[in-house]
Amino acid sequence: MTTDLPRRLVAEALGTSTLVATVVGSGIMADRLTDDVALALLGNTVPTGAILVVLITILGPLSGAHFNPAVTLVFGLRREIGANAAMLYVLAQVAGGLAGTMIAHAMFDLPVLQVATTARTGTGQWLAEAVAAFGLVFTILAGLRFRPDAVAWLIGLYITAAYWFTASTSFANPAVAVARAFSNTFSGIRPIDLPAFIVAEMLGALVAMSFAGWLLAGKEFASTDNPKLEAAG
Repeated sequence: MTTDLPRRLVAEALGTSTLVATVVGSGIMADRLTDDVALALLGNTVPTGAILVVLITILGPLSGAHFNPAVTLVFGLRREIGANAAMLYVLAQVAGGLAGTMIAHAMFDLPVLQVATTARTGTGQWLAEAVAAFGLVFTILAGLRFRPDAVAWLIGLYITAAYWFTASTSFANPAVAVARAFSNTFSGIRPIDLPAFIVAEMLGALVAMSFAGWLLAGKEFASTDNPKLEAAG
């Protein structure tokens, strides 16, 4: 990174705040507009995927656009970010996420400070979070390996899909999970359910890092049946 650390931290806080404000705000809006749970989830999904494309595109050049402690952990273990910077990234992400929740509440004239009561627990939910985080981190690493120019779209599309194929609706982000624990709305999660979600997300991210390290380790990925790919490789 060529950007100085204070600006990188502001970018991480701003990005996480905007992401959470979108998740929580679109959830509130969807819940107000329809009683159909499936339609409300769709109204929550599309804005989330869309804002990720925007945020990664505009803030990625500044901070790398982690917006996620699990992602920061992976890049820290890969020695692509220093330990001190990584810790500050996580603090900025959590603080930004909490600010995003409060901003969303304020926009919809709701109490700014809330505690969620929505239960999200059980083996299926935990497995879903591990799968969601695995897929997110693998998408990031494979995207950076093969199509760095498309990473923003790959992540936005992955999260859009994961909202629907995971039982947990794909939090895949400890900072977002913490922020959502302070929103007693469509997007909320009880604070008591947070630890298991965070552990599952971190484990999924670490498994993805290890798997990607093996799968993507080769220097050549050209098919022997495609001369153009061999030439490109």
